[in-house]
Amino acid sequence: MRLTNSKQAFGLMAVTLHWLIAVAVLGMIWLGNYMTDAEDYTAYQLHKSAGITILALSLLRLLLRFLDPPPPLPEAMPRLERFAAHLSHWAFYALMIGMPLSGWALISASPSGDMIKTRIWGWFELPALPGLKTLADRDAAADAFEDAHEFLATALLVLLALHVMAALKHHFWNRDTVLSRMVPFLAPPKDRR
Repeated sequence: MRLTNSKQAFGLMAVTLHWLIAVAVLGMIWLGNYMTDAEDYTAYQLHKSAGITILALSLLRLLLRFLDPPPPLPEAMPRLERFAAHLSHWAFYALMIGMPLSGWALISASPSGDMIKTRIWGWFELPALPGLKTLADRDAAADAFEDAHEFLATALLVLLALHVMAALKHHFWNRDTVLSRMVPFLAPPKDRR
């Protein structure tokens, strides 16, 4: 596998970032549910560290997309499906960047964030986003950011389910290379004929 994308498949950098972010997001969804039920301080710190890491990886993935464009979609793909594929990928970027930012805004606005510092992987303290500690009603702002964070998490889950179903549809129904070009060990499907 080559490092960069080709006309036929994604390169090692894109594939690695894709799967790192995918596994991290799935872990975050589980961790988010666990930490709110268990009220586990360590889980909250882990959740915040992983969220900032996902933010950094997503920004890197977005930069890579501009510097190393993805392989073209199959020529036989209908225009509506092409549009949906492009729209869903940009929605993924918006969600993978928006979710961590909304979480960061939540802890920046929350008065409890003044007492409980966020340490990213124990290496450094995450500063508050500018202007959020000086809001008149920080509790209301924190509640709004929490609602936004939960909404974005739900939207990401729905988009993720659609993404997986579309990839499986392309592999088993359309029998094209959409899935196999992102899964290096998966052979392209044989032609139906």
